[in-house]
Amino acid sequence: MASFIHFGNPGLFDEFVQNLDVAAFETPLLRVGKLVQWEVFDPLIMNAVSSQPKGPGGRPRFHPMLMFKVLVLQRLHGLADDATSFQITDRNSFRAFLGLTPGDAVPDGQTISDFCALLIETKTFESLFDTFLAHLQKEHGLALAKEGVMVDASFAEVPKQRNNREDNAQIKAGEVPQSLQDNAKVKVHKDLDARWTKKNNETHYGYKDHVKVDVKDKLILKAVITAASVHDSQAFDELIDEGDRVVYADSAYSGAPIETALAAKNVEPQINEKGTRGHPLTDEQKASNREKSRTRSRVEHVFAQMSGSMKALYQRCIGMKRNTACLILTNLVYNMLRFEQIVRLNLNSAA
Repeated sequence: MASFIHFGNPGLFDEFVQNLDVAAFETPLLRVGKLVQWEVFDPLIMNAVSSQPKGPGGRPRFHPMLMFKVLVLQRLHGLADDATSFQITDRNSFRAFLGLTPGDAVPDGQTISDFCALLIETKTFESLFDTFLAHLQKEHGLALAKEGVMVDASFAEVPKQRNNREDNAQIKAGEVPQSLQDNAKVKVHKDLDARWTKKNNETHYGYKDHVKVDVKDKLILKAVITAASVHDSQAFDELIDEGDRVVYADSAYSGAPIETALAAKNVEPQINEKGTRGHPLTDEQKASNREKSRTRSRVEHVFAQMSGSMKALYQRCIGMKRNTACLILTNLVYNMLRFEQIVRLNLNSAA
């Protein structure tokens, strides 16, 4: 009679061995956990949560660095607050990333939401993003923007709002409809900052993440968050700085105003040309666009990472303030993933 592996009889050291197996099978999450020097974020995070308790007693709070790593884990896997709490409880790899054992308490969804809201109110995410870039330059020798930058934007979708035409017209005009003013409970669930737009016969609703990306290392250097209806070119001047040397972008950024702005900042334009009705592109212009696109197309890898494995270009936040902070955090987590790739694949010898 055939024999089979028996289940349901756990041994004394089974859990210990299983945790060793998880640690040995290095996922991107665990590699990032080991590589990133989390202590560089500690002063900013501790400063954001430095408020004194209102009184004696009560449950001790979770360590702020643990909570920040929970937010990183959440962005890395595109999870909601309650789902994040459950997955930490359920998955050994998540607990290993956070340094938790099966017997340790796990923050619930409301605790995660409250901590994120605290960092949003103190505008800490922007400082964390800048701090990590400065750390990469100082400690790992990454010469950012040395070979130029790429600029592009991607939609960040949010849950669609169901409003009547009159309310939509008022919201688009920047006003709060009377029906929402009279019902505070409904108002808090309405996104008054997200906008509709159409691109390539596809409709989008939400926000837009405009980014400047290093040509060589594909790290995000700067970001501007707007409503989805804002054209890509309108955030261009805010993204480009003196010292960027050369900028690669698609034809959405073509035109005299952008060329003038780049000349004022002494930045060389490598922007794809756009044909118009009655004035199609010549063969020489098409060949030039193809050559520029060999470099420019690398920026699409950034958004592919965000929308693919991270599931990060669908936001559950409401309002410009929250979505801006969450997209900045998304950009930071992408940079952590990209830095891990640079080190592991030896793409930059200085790193």
